[in-house]
Amino acid sequence: MRGVSGPVVLLLASGRGERFTASGGQGSKLRAPLAGRPVLEWTRAAAQASGLAVHVEDAGHPGMGDSIAAAARAVPDADAWLVLPGDLPLVRPDTLRAVAQAVGAGEIVVPSFGGERGHPVAFGREFGAQLRALTGAQGAAAIVKAATQAGRVRVLPLDDRGIVTDIDTVADLQAAERLLLSAPSA
Repeated sequence: MRGVSGPVVLLLASGRGERFTASGGQGSKLRAPLAGRPVLEWTRAAAQASGLAVHVEDAGHPGMGDSIAAAARAVPDADAWLVLPGDLPLVRPDTLRAVAQAVGAGEIVVPSFGGERGHPVAFGREFGAQLRALTGAQGAAAIVKAATQAGRVRVLPLDDRGIVTDIDTVADLQAAERLLLSAPSA
């Protein structure tokens, strides 16, 4: 995907899902069935339907920071990177587009739903070197914290519960399925 310009969705699918198995789940949470399809397939479908370029990072990195760094290195020429964990199956394509359109080169955009911050978090072009240098389990939290203190983070309120509906436990999976099945059909 080198040479891709414009915003790129970094779909992170490397996690171990230890909380999911600890809660009684079998295998990977990203492969767990949600209304007949694996969780990751729901997230991937939304990313692809957004019309944005998508890079799936599934190489099994030791931490979230390592996954983000590898994904950002795979698409170094992007204008912005939208970090989307693979366990957010209810995120909507229009949300991804709205976040991508909201981010400027020197800022970070964090979407929120009902006052709760969610994903995808969008990093403008100026944050590329920092993203590519990440390591460890904390992801990009330190980058967001420093940018917040510098007044370079914008919270974008959205009407999409999917940005805060992640699958960490079997109970989360069951709640997501209830939400999905109760949603009006398009």
